[in-house]
Amino acid sequence: MTPKLDTETVEICPATLADVARISALHARVFGPGRFSRTAYRLREGAPRVSKFCRKALKAKELVAAVSFTQISIGGTSGALLLGPLAVAPEVSNQGLGRELIATGLREAEREGIAVVLLVGDKPYYERFGFDHVPPGQIKLPGPVDPQRLLAWQAKPGVLESFTGMARAE
Repeated sequence: MTPKLDTETVEICPATLADVARISALHARVFGPGRFSRTAYRLREGAPRVSKFCRKALKAKELVAAVSFTQISIGGTSGALLLGPLAVAPEVSNQGLGRELIATGLREAEREGIAVVLLVGDKPYYERFGFDHVPPGQIKLPGPVDPQRLLAWQAKPGVLESFTGMARAE
């Protein structure tokens, strides 16, 4: 049986610039050095390291998970985010931390009027949050992406149709 998130010992809160070094260390630990070659990392180049949508999870004041949301435009249209990376320390994986970080970030995005959240990931994991495939060729990233892994969440049904073209960090 998978352990459940203990909300009494884990604090979910916004990530700040002061967290960047600890979040980078967590990414290195979870993903290794190959992470920088991924297309999603290339899209985030030059963007602020932390946005108001980024979240972290603390357990006994130690950073154990983090999710980034980068503000992007798609074909020149603002109002979109790129989700990722999502990193959870191995010793606390499968306890719901990733799910809670994503859900919290999406709720904040919706409150702030974000129309679309894009990510490169596995549909079986992300569809529980409302992510679905982006129609082939509709959105381009600055590098190769398996079209089956390009997913989008929409604040309102059909809003994704107005986002076409190249995605760029804002």
